[in-house]
Amino acid sequence: MITVDEHRTRILDAALVLPAERLPLAAALGLVLAEDVSSRWPVPLFDNSAMDGYAVRRADAAAGAVLRIVADVAAGSSEDPPLGPGEAARIMTGAPVPSDADAVVPLEQTDLGIAIQETPPAQITVLTEPGQSAHIRRRGDDAPAGSLAVAAGTALGAWQLSSIASAGHDHVTVIRAPRVAVVSTGSELISPSATPERGQIPESNSVLLNAAVRAAGAEVVTVGTVADDPDALRRVLDELEADVVILSGGASVGAFDVVKAVLGGERDIRFDAVSMQPGKPQGFGVLDSRMLAFCLPGNPVSVAASFEMFVRPALRRIAGHAVIDRPRVVRTAAAGWRCPPGRTQILPVVFDENTVRPATSGGSGSHLVTSLAIASAFAIIPAEIERVEEGDPVTVMVLS
Repeated sequence: MITVDEHRTRILDAALVLPAERLPLAAALGLVLAEDVSSRWPVPLFDNSAMDGYAVRRADAAAGAVLRIVADVAAGSSEDPPLGPGEAARIMTGAPVPSDADAVVPLEQTDLGIAIQETPPAQITVLTEPGQSAHIRRRGDDAPAGSLAVAAGTALGAWQLSSIASAGHDHVTVIRAPRVAVVSTGSELISPSATPERGQIPESNSVLLNAAVRAAGAEVVTVGTVADDPDALRRVLDELEADVVILSGGASVGAFDVVKAVLGGERDIRFDAVSMQPGKPQGFGVLDSRMLAFCLPGNPVSVAASFEMFVRPALRRIAGHAVIDRPRVVRTAAAGWRCPPGRTQILPVVFDENTVRPATSGGSGSHLVTSLAIASAFAIIPAEIERVEEGDPVTVMVLS
């Protein structure tokens, strides 16, 4: 057997970052920025009001001063009304501050309070003298023109996309999202809604992988099921146009293990026994089409564990993410359990702020499908540990 780290290293060494493409901001959510984005303009673009209130000449705005309202400036206005001694302009948040004003008095700091009339009042009384440049956002305060808005390598969330838009851009250059094909193999597989006959089971791996791939930020281009027929699987693989193909089932040593039968002779595909439970039989390599090929076991818990340990980090790597792994925390075992001798245990668990416990009482076997329904994490137990005792520290990979 090879270790989990050896298999993971081989995968990540082959996981090269995908090419970049230019996309509108609306299509870039979750992708990784390939080039720095700089501000086309200063941010803010002009001196603007941070409050609804009155733009004033500070020299005229002592507490108790009565000011005449001579203008009304709304957000989006291009007007620059002059202000003489004892005069002020009503102003809305975001509106350009008149050139003659050097402070804004908020509504609540005047005798009229926060009530907003349709037309501006004739005059106001200032209750609190404003400070220098009070409630004015000066041109370029956030960033001067040409400054870095968002750096290359940043994963684009809502806040980053907003910053790019504020910097004057509606398109960005990003690392392309991985295109992934999901193929489940097995003549025993039927549609989940069908009625199984003897020897048949509902097909769930493609559902698991489809959702997991999309949650990792990749694009699923096809989902299919293939019987244990080498020619049928070859036809499916020949027709795929993707960056990654994930095959589940048929990767072990059985007489009808179709994936190993078809890909086992490929130059760059290797099948190994990885010292982990579940998920011991693993295959990986690069096809002639340059697709990364993951050959996973067929049992759903094995598929889930294999995806989290190997496939998801590779998808994140080729998409350009700096952080490719799930967060990990340490919790105290709420109960003891056995571990497989000499194999890393990937155990579905539930945890809280203090403790962790197995999701089911049956251990980490690949047949315990029900554990996936309630698990919020995987406990990662090193191969040298043969038993976890109550109170032991446990490393937990957080799934959500």
